Amino acid sequence: MIGFGFIGMILFWGIIIMLAVTLINMLFPIRNQPPKPGFDLSAVDILQQRYARGEISREEYQEMLHTIQQQQ
Repeated sequence: MIGFGFIGMILFWGIIIMLAVTLINMLFPIRNQPPKPGFDLSAVDILQQRYARGEISREEYQEMLHTIQQQQ
């Protein structure tokens, strides 16, 4: 009978700990942050971002893309 009480206590505390860990993970999720601009980005990626932000015109985008593709 003592063995069953010990197993029950371990199960009880195991469930409590699992619930606590789950609750903490839900409240404070680990977020993968995107890389900072300029790190591990190719020239084409940077060019696409600049075009998407409206920093360069379509003609400038196409000219720069053509230049980049010639260099590769």
